[in-house]
Amino acid sequence: MSTEQREPRPDDPFIGLPLLIPVPQAAKLIGISRAAAYRFVSAGDLPAKRLGRRVYVVSARLREFIETEGEAA
Repeated sequence: MSTEQREPRPDDPFIGLPLLIPVPQAAKLIGISRAAAYRFVSAGDLPAKRLGRRVYVVSARLREFIETEGEAA
């Protein structure tokens, strides 16, 4: 298992994100609709945590999700 750390790029959209981001913000970040993001969360495809009635996407795991999906394509 590789745990190599990459240097962050200055144009990296993940720099400065909080640990948890609202689903609509995550949807904008990855370029999908809000409804599609909620569907992916419900299906377990987007890494999310529920706090009370609110649903948040785990920003660190979102990056992993995007990188993994990019490799599979």
